[in-house]
Amino acid sequence: MSDINKIKAATTFAVTAMLGACSTAGISDKMASPELSPIENPASVNGPYPVSMPQPAPITQDYAQNSLWRTGARSFFDDQRAGDIGDILTVNIEISDQAQVNNTTSRSRTGNTSAEINAMFGLNELIDRNIPGGIGLSPGADFGSSSSSNGTGTVNRAETIDLTIAAVITQKLPNGNLVIAGSQEVKVNNEVRELVVGGIIRPQDISATNTISHEQIAQARISYGGRGDLSNLQRASTAARAVDAINPF
Repeated sequence: MSDINKIKAATTFAVTAMLGACSTAGISDKMASPELSPIENPASVNGPYPVSMPQPAPITQDYAQNSLWRTGARSFFDDQRAGDIGDILTVNIEISDQAQVNNTTSRSRTGNTSAEINAMFGLNELIDRNIPGGIGLSPGADFGSSSSSNGTGTVNRAETIDLTIAAVITQKLPNGNLVIAGSQEVKVNNEVRELVVGGIIRPQDISATNTISHEQIAQARISYGGRGDLSNLQRASTAARAVDAINPF
């Protein structure tokens, strides 16, 4: 066997072995049952950095001897609803909005102004005497303008959002109202869905189940979006957005 034939045979054998290994590994991966991840420290789920949240001012509880009541207590039972900085409550977001607006604007304007000077201080007669036949001078001025404008606009919008998110009390205002903020991220494959909520609420609007509706949040800021492969495909490319930004037409 010549050297060329030996090289061809070795190459064919190597490629066949690689393809066989790949196909066997691929088939075995699809046939095998998925393995569970090893048990790890639960604290690592939140990342390497410690969680820092708003905390209420420390309160020292005073207890009287031989008494079931603590100092300042008004009842045997505590209200489990959120009411202090750092407490957590649930926000129910149920938005079902529809808006339809139709506007039509039409405007038309026409103006005409005419002025004529008859005598011109005798200049017209002087020209007629010195120029045979005259030139038929009829001094005057005539101005005219016309403008029109038509506009039509239509807005047809419908939004439906049904979500639930936990929020944290970050501030207590002097009048007793509470400032809340919360965020939530859900990752599926290579797509991350983000939900952010914030605003001001009244303590009395918090229900017995420690929930509040988005309609009871003043200065509400609700954001729902995502980032990842699907969001990148739905968004225009950087070059297209750059052209749209500088295109005057």
